[in-house]
Amino acid sequence: MILMKENDEKAQSGEERVFHLDASRQFPEWLAEQGCGLAFTTYQASKLFLIGLLPNDTLSVFERTIDRCMGLAADRDSLFVSSLYQVWQFENALNQAELTEDGYDRVYLPQVGYVTGDCDIHDMAVERDGRLVFVNTLFSCLATLSDTASFSPLWHPPFISRLAAEDRCHLNGLAMRDGKPAFVTAISESDVADGWRDKRADGGVVVDVATNDVVARGLSMPHSPRWYRGRLWLLNSGTGEFGSIDLQDGTFEPVCFAPGYLRGLSFVGRYAVMGLSLPRHNQTFQDLPLDKTLASKNADPRCGVLVVDLETGDAVHWIRIEGVVNELYDVSVLPDCRRPMAIGFQSDEIRRAIAIGESQELKHFAFNL
Repeated sequence: MILMKENDEKAQSGEERVFHLDASRQFPEWLAEQGCGLAFTTYQASKLFLIGLLPNDTLSVFERTIDRCMGLAADRDSLFVSSLYQVWQFENALNQAELTEDGYDRVYLPQVGYVTGDCDIHDMAVERDGRLVFVNTLFSCLATLSDTASFSPLWHPPFISRLAAEDRCHLNGLAMRDGKPAFVTAISESDVADGWRDKRADGGVVVDVATNDVVARGLSMPHSPRWYRGRLWLLNSGTGEFGSIDLQDGTFEPVCFAPGYLRGLSFVGRYAVMGLSLPRHNQTFQDLPLDKTLASKNADPRCGVLVVDLETGDAVHWIRIEGVVNELYDVSVLPDCRRPMAIGFQSDEIRRAIAIGESQELKHFAFNL
């Protein structure tokens, strides 16, 4: 178990907040076998977590504070993170096979920050040409970054009559296919301000971005659509189920049930990696099918990360989180990575971390100058 204590400057009581992280016994071995690290966000606690392995093959847990961080878009060297009113682009400051003195093989250094305003950005992805596309939930559209404005709209669902800062359908998820936006998820087809809350239990839809067709209906608060190995996967969060969409008839085909509110989905090899959250005790999360299923299985909801074998549907590994963190939003696999870290904004180290570009895009990373 990993336990961290954090001083919460905003807490009136002045008490320490405690974060507990525990993992299944063979989770570190699984990380080593897959040759990857993990990143996940919690907007509820404003934290970005980076998971890897220490030299002794036990878990390395690295965290940074990013205000209301949600969406992630990652490849080997780039990491995009959305926050309360900004999108941050981090770049790996190390060359391949290079390590820091502390043994990190991935050092994400913040390079560019875009001020978007509080658009409630959810899923993000990078197109083949390098352009970032994100779900602008407040304005019910897909958008990209702009050098002269808060954002540039790219597409909106056919049932949205105009762009307005009203979160009409709670557009949230984005699936890429062949380097382009392919499918999105929304909680409902509502075209009025905040109308999605009235259709939480069974109003969820999947929309084909290229054709504007609604290809699936009747979902319960769907999130995190992903195209992988020729199938469209998603999290039917209101029922607690992970599965795929049959694009011929629009039906949802469950693979497994997970004990929590599902958000955040990524893949490596034959495995799906997904985030679990504790349902909030408010009207948005009440009276969902998830509650009844948990009760029928005599189970309590969990917060953490679940690894599911796509071939068997079994949950083979897990991370369990308790304490100050009780909700996750996004999860990303970091390929070809053993131990990642990120340079923060609030400490002195950001001014002492310098990556110097050289010929053929090689870098020289200097720290403690």
